Parts: sequence; structure tokens; C-alpha cells
Amino acid sequence: TNCLTTVWRLFKNLSDDQKRYEKQLIFEHPAFPRLCQQVLQNSRRMARGDLVFSLHAVVNLGVPQNTLLVQTLVRVCQERLNQLDNRCLSVLAATLSGMDKDKNVSALQAGLQLIVEQRIPSVRDVFILQNLMKCMGKDAPDFLKKKFEMAILKEIDHLTFPNALRVFLALVAMNYCSNPILNACSKKIQENIQDASFRQLILVLEACCTLQYRNIKLFSALAEYVNSTACLWDKRQIMLFLSAFETLGFQPRELMGSFAEKVTEDPEFLNLKNLLVILRVYSQLNYIPRGQKHQFFETLDSCLNKYLPQITSIELLKAVYSLCVLGYLPHRALDELLQKDHKGELILSDDLYREQKEVMLRCVKTCMELDSPSFTKPAFVLTKNFSLVSLNLAKAQKAFLELLGDEDMFQQNVQLPYKYHIDFEIRMDSDRKNVLPVAATDVHADSSVQRLAFLFVPMSAFCVGTTQPRGKLAMKMRHLNKLGYHVILVPNKKFQEMTNENAVEFLKGKIYSEDAFCFSEDNN
Repeated sequence: TNCLTTVWRLFKNLSDDQKRYEKQLIFEHPAFPRLCQQVLQNSRRMARGDLVFSLHAVVNLGVPQNTLLVQTLVRVCQERLNQLDNRCLSVLAATLSGMDKDKNVSALQAGLQLIVEQRIPSVRDVFILQNLMKCMGKDAPDFLKKKFEMAILKEIDHLTFPNALRVFLALVAMNYCSNPILNACSKKIQENIQDASFRQLILVLEACCTLQYRNIKLFSALAEYVNSTACLWDKRQIMLFLSAFETLGFQPRELMGSFAEKVTEDPEFLNLKNLLVILRVYSQLNYIPRGQKHQFFETLDSCLNKYLPQITSIELLKAVYSLCVLGYLPHRALDELLQKDHKGELILSDDLYREQKEVMLRCVKTCMELDSPSFTKPAFVLTKNFSLVSLNLAKAQKAFLELLGDEDMFQQNVQLPYKYHIDFEIRMDSDRKNVLPVAATDVHADSSVQRLAFLFVPMSAFCVGTTQPRGKLAMKMRHLNKLGYHVILVPNKKFQEMTNENAVEFLKGKIYSEDAFCFSEDNN
């Protein structure tokens, strides 16, 4: 056992290429078969620690699972399961988590789960607990996940930084979001962030995404740390951070601003893949660098033009769509895209992503018209009003009715050109003091009439922890503004939580407040 575990300790620190070479040397060494034979013959007489560590070593060295050696060690572990202490159970759990399911492995896992259920209350070692959590995995019953949660919480005051990272990943393995544990782990990670490696930080962000856990303090601390140590990171590493933040819906402003400067100053590192990532991140998070907007866009446009001869149709559509969402029209790329669309090369009849591509292309064409410098605000916008309102807007309908006194004073479920939709629309005089009847203002176009568009949006439409609209919503706001509307965003979840009286007061404040009417394309 000592020989096997020593070989494994040396082996695991090698690079992948070295591992392949050393594994071949180990397996071809004349002493290795004899060593394996000795382990096989003595498996039933081994001490419990030697037994589980031998299994752990041979599995991780790559001895095939269907060999007599591995299968025998698995069966002996099953026979002696009740004799294993907590440390041995932890090692066994870690080993099984990396093995394929077969008859013997499944039987051992089932037995291990029963033992773990009984032992959890007595385990005080967080390292052992998180190992067991990983082994139990997402298929563990809810009551067992809860037992693990209670056991971890008992030891939460003694949590070390390495164990905080491990517990984070163990919760992912179990697909179990425990906010008390995650909050404690997040605090420990923030306190020791300078000790974390690049890979560890990325794993934390990926874990937050998997568990749908949003912690603004943690995200801000990570973003601030990466930004303050940017000189130590490769540009591609920073891009991976930004991509992870985008997946979480979090906008790290300072980091995005400083990285935009790097892109503008030195765009040579932008291969096509990197360019597409940057375009996606900045458009989805609705970030336009302050003071260098045109230089940033022109740099990205120039890079995109360089790749036009080799770019695929879908990559071209994604790139152009991202720039259009930000309000920039890349003319050469647009011409190329429209040519492909005209030739029928962009959207094929049997395309699995046909609907998604059609939506993106429609947005691009809308941007070409509304974001063109030659576009002028229309004096009158043709709308269609549908009386039916979705159930989640019934409260808002009732509040508008109580506030304005008559259904003729507002429109609901309004359909506009360019396939845009408004939840509620009201119209006011030029001084923004009085609400006007909709029918009266529809009779003739009047530029002095103020049109208010109320959009009740989910929290996912905002960057996490803010009321900063994400890309597609920001584009819609910009276009409604071009069509003559003052856009008022209402976070629907918060609105639904209000009392009826507060809901009415909230809408009243939005209607008669000048601040609520403001919309600027500069999101910084």
C-alpha cells in the first residue's frame, strides 16, 4: 500500500503528457504486476486504511475498473464497510466518485450512503464532510442533503479558506443551494481572495452559476481583486473572468472599463474566438466604455472586418447582433450579413436554431433603421391595443385604474411597429402635469403630447444587484425613445410584493416625477 500510494502521489503532480508517459512505464515495469498480485492476495487481510488507500491508488493510476484487482478491492470494501472509520469513508467516497457505475460499485455506493446517514452527526471534520457530499452527489435524497447542511453549519465557525472552496464545489456536486453555507464560504473567500488561484476563482464563479447563487459582495470583491491585479493576469484570463461574470448577469464596471482600454490599445490578441466573447459580454451586460466609446467600437469593427473572409454565417450574425445591441452599426459586416441572407445562406429551412436566428436578424434590421443617423422621430406611431392582460399584470392594471379613474386614460398590452410591445401606455400634456385621455390624443398627431411606456420586467432583465438594464432591454428602451416614448421600467417582482396602496403611490411617483422620464444611451 505504501508503494502504491507513493507512486500515486508522485504521479498526480505530473502534467498530462508526463502522466501518459509515466503510466506506460509503470504498467510495463516488471515489478508492477507482482505488486498488484500481492495486493490482490492480501486484500482480505489488509488493515482498513491500507484497503481503501490501495483502491484509491490503483483506480487513480488508471488500472482498468473491470480487472480482477479493482473488482476484488471494491467487494472487500463492501464486506468491511462497517469497520471503516470516517477518514476511510472519506477516501472511499472520493474514489467512488471517479468510478463508472457497475454492479459492485453501485452496491458499494448504496451501502456507503446508509453508513454515511448514520455517521453524519458524529463527523466534525469539514474536509471529510465535503468529500462525502461529493460522493453522494445530486442523486442523494433531500433529507440527506439537509443532514449534511446541518453538519457543515455546526463547524462553520472553524471553516478554513481551502475548505470553504471545497464546500462550494461539494454543494455543486450535490446540486444543493444552501444560502447559510454559501454565505459563510463567500465571506471566507473574500477574506483570503489573494491566496486563491485563477482556476479556483473561476470555479467559484461557475459554482455560483450552477447553484443560481447571487452574492453581490462576493462578485464585487472578485472583480475588484482581478482589476487591481490586472497586470498579473493574461488578457485571456481576464476574458474568462468577464465571460463568467456575464453568465451570472453581473456587470463589473471598473474591470470592463480597464479591459476595454487594453483592447483599444492592443487589439492584436483578439482572434475570432476572443472577439466574439468580448462582443457577447459587453452587449449582454450593456456596457459602453466612458470617454472611449468610438475608439472601442471602431477597434472591434476593424477586428471583425479582418475576419470577414473566414467567419461563418452564425458567427457573423452573432457579432453584428452584439454590436447592434450596443447601438453601433458595423457597415461592412452588415453588408456581408445581408448578402448572405439574400442568398439564403444565413437561415436554412432545417436549421435547429432557425427561430433564434430569425429573432436576431430582425433585431439587426430594426437597429439598421432606428439607430441610423438619418432616422427622425415620427409624429405619430401606429399602435394596436389588446384588452387582455396577463395575470401577473392584473395588479398593475388595477392600480392604474384606481390612480387614473378611467380605463380611457391608459392603454394596456400595446403592440408597436418593429414587433415591440408595451405593457401600459399613458399620455400627458407638455408640462407633464395632467394625464390625457388616449382617444383624444389619437385623433390628431400632437408633438407636445408626452407618451409614457411602462415596462414591467423580471429581475433577470437587469444586471445583478442593480437597475441597470441588460443588453436587449437597453436596446428596446433606446428604440422606444427613438419612437417618441419616455420609458419607465418597473421591476415586476418588487411591484408584486407591494400592498395595493403602495403600488398606486409607486405608479403615481413614476408618472409625475421628471427623473422617471430620463433615458440616456450613456449607461455609465
